[in-house]
Amino acid sequence: MARLSLNQATIKRATVAEAVDGCARHGVESIGLWREPVADHGLERTAKIVRDAGLRVSSLCRGGFLTAVDNRSALDDNRRAIDEAAALRTGTLVMVVGGVAGDKDLVGARQRVADAIAELSVYAAQAGVVLALEPMHPVFCADRGVLSTLSQALDIAERHESVGVVVDALHVWWDPAVDEQIARAGRLIASYQVCDWLTPVPADVLLGRGYPGDGDIDLGRLTRQVAATGYSGDVEVEIFNAAIWAADFDEVIEEVTRRYHDVVEPAL
Repeated sequence: MARLSLNQATIKRATVAEAVDGCARHGVESIGLWREPVADHGLERTAKIVRDAGLRVSSLCRGGFLTAVDNRSALDDNRRAIDEAAALRTGTLVMVVGGVAGDKDLVGARQRVADAIAELSVYAAQAGVVLALEPMHPVFCADRGVLSTLSQALDIAERHESVGVVVDALHVWWDPAVDEQIARAGRLIASYQVCDWLTPVPADVLLGRGYPGDGDIDLGRLTRQVAATGYSGDVEVEIFNAAIWAADFDEVIEEVTRRYHDVVEPAL
């Protein structure tokens, strides 16, 4: 249980207080937080409640959305996100970089991401925060993430101090080059997130995540690849699923811990 983290999105309808309390009661030592519920609860109050519960924050989600032609407001918001991560005492800010802008210029959008990360990395380094670029499955390229492969994310991360990558099982498992790119990532892996890919895919593909072991991803193999790099950080279970969101929080956390023990932990 020492490395298990519950990403707050898995129990999306829980408040910060409910999520922290649930983790503490079930022996989960780490939590991945999201900016919106943290803002609702209050940044300082959130930092205190996590600290008082004896938990740590594995990551803060999310920065990013840097693909607009004029992204000055996004840059300002990302600086605020870096400050929030530092206040929560997490060294990892997950970056969902954004989809194709209105001009449909995919090449230009990716370049704008690279330019923005170059600028933000200096601020992040000063704050002691790593910008963790999250490559996303190509189905999300239009609206959420123009970085579709771990290779694309690493091409940016390798250039800058205080920039790393997220290995999210849902987003990378399909990639024919995933073995090579996980090995390449090495120390740049800032976060490892697990869930499973469910078929048939729901109408809202964003909600097609399941508990580890319920879908098509060989999580044992993927976890062994990540472990072989020397990654020793937290393993976040992050699930977007309407039925799981509607379930009792305690039942979900119990199932998350069971699946972590059965499916993920043996490969670490």
